[in-house]
Amino acid sequence: MLGMPLLLFDLDNTLLPRDAAFRAWAQDFLADHRLPAGDLDWLTTLDGGGYVPRSTVLGAAKRRYGLDHSMELLLAHYRRGINSHIRCPDPHIAALRVARDAGWTLGIVSNGGTRPQLEKIRRTGLAPLVDGWVISEEAACLKPDPLIFEIAARRCGFPVADGRWTAHTWMVGDHGPADVAGAEATGLRSVWLHHGRPWAELGYRPTLSAPGLPEAVGMVLGAREAPTVADVLATRGRTATTGPVAARQRTRFAPSTPAAALAAAGAVAASLKAAAESQAPAQVRKPQAAVAGGEGEYWARTSTGGATAATGGELRA
Repeated sequence: MLGMPLLLFDLDNTLLPRDAAFRAWAQDFLADHRLPAGDLDWLTTLDGGGYVPRSTVLGAAKRRYGLDHSMELLLAHYRRGINSHIRCPDPHIAALRVARDAGWTLGIVSNGGTRPQLEKIRRTGLAPLVDGWVISEEAACLKPDPLIFEIAARRCGFPVADGRWTAHTWMVGDHGPADVAGAEATGLRSVWLHHGRPWAELGYRPTLSAPGLPEAVGMVLGAREAPTVADVLATRGRTATTGPVAARQRTRFAPSTPAAALAAAGAVAASLKAAAESQAPAQVRKPQAAVAGGEGEYWARTSTGGATAATGGELRA
């Protein structure tokens, strides 16, 4: 696998619109318990984008509304509800397929509980679109620890002992302290999904910044250091002249600065969207093996370890 590029993604609010799913669950929660609909913003603020512990969010709601339900029942309601509302947007799926068709290996690196995060990956159809994943609970390490990125690379089939895999790897995520800081500590390039927010960290910065996932994928495919589609096809000994690949070949960029990459991303994303819309659904490349490890089950090319207990840290829920 060395020499082929690896593209790693955060899960919540990167691949999946987690905050939108929380808001939908909160609406259901208020309606189911006949509570004021106007309290939606209160619950959303308390949620903190998923970084506030669920016991804090649900405990505050229990006290505010005088609910007799146990925390276990409220947590079960939350888990069922939020995952039932999660969908992977079609443009995100199209971007993943385009990246894979261009020769990139794809992986997911998520901070969170194994069971709920694994359910999201399966429910939304992401499992067959990526080559491997790692969830912090089963791996017993959290972003920004470089170890979790190494585990992800290994599960995607990359040898990590000599460290050369980092030169071919990008990380895409929305959370600076986990995704961007982790990428920098590991020696990876990164794309931060700003979602309209200004960058606030002083000690480090992402390589590039994008408004959303399709644009981020376009930036990575268009970056100077990334292989072009022609390069990938040359290694396979074939030439594509029509269809989605040809569309991407006609939109090749080598931006010299982040600003140039941002300008290129719009054209790349438009090309990817047009190609996806003009073709039948692409054949999804299946992972080679399903490796069982209790709650730590993951799809990957290689088997490395099983499920272990989580040890503290900041988890997305």
